[in-house]
Amino acid sequence: MSEKELTDLIERIKERRLKLEMSYQDLSDATGISKSTLQRYETGYIKKVPINQIEILAKALHTTPSYLMGWDNTVTEAPSVPLTPRDERQIAADLEKMLADLDSKNSMAAMGGTVEDDEDRELLKASLQATMRLAKKIAKEKYTPKKYRHEEE
Repeated sequence: MSEKELTDLIERIKERRLKLEMSYQDLSDATGISKSTLQRYETGYIKKVPINQIEILAKALHTTPSYLMGWDNTVTEAPSVPLTPRDERQIAADLEKMLADLDSKNSMAAMGGTVEDDEDRELLKASLQATMRLAKKIAKEKYTPKKYRHEEE
C-alpha cells in the first residue's frame, strides 16, 4: 500500500466515522477491531491495514472498500441484501477462476495480465472479491421480485 493510499484510507475512515457520529468504541463494537487499533490506524501509527479489515470497516461505516481505499469518490452505501452461502461459494469459485486466468500459461498472461508481486496479487484479489460481492448484492436487490424479498420493516 502506497503512502497516498494509506493517507486516503485513514482520512476516509475518520471522515465516515465522524459523519456517522461513531466513537472508536462504537466502531470497535461493530467491527471486532480493538479501540486502540482503530485509534492507531487513524493517527497513522500503524502503517498497514490488513485487507480483510478494510472490508469489515467499510461494512461498519456503511460504504464500500473501494471508497475507503480512495479508488472511488462516491460514498455508496452498501446494499443491505445479505448473500447466501451459495452466493459466497459462487463468488469464491469465480474469483479463483479469474486469478487462475492470470497464470503465466493462460491467454490473459499473454496480453500482459500477470501479477508478479504477492502483495499486488492480494490487493487485486481483495478488490475483485469486494467488487463481485457488491455486484451480486446489487443484482439481488434489483432483480429479486418483491414477493420474495425479506425486507426489514
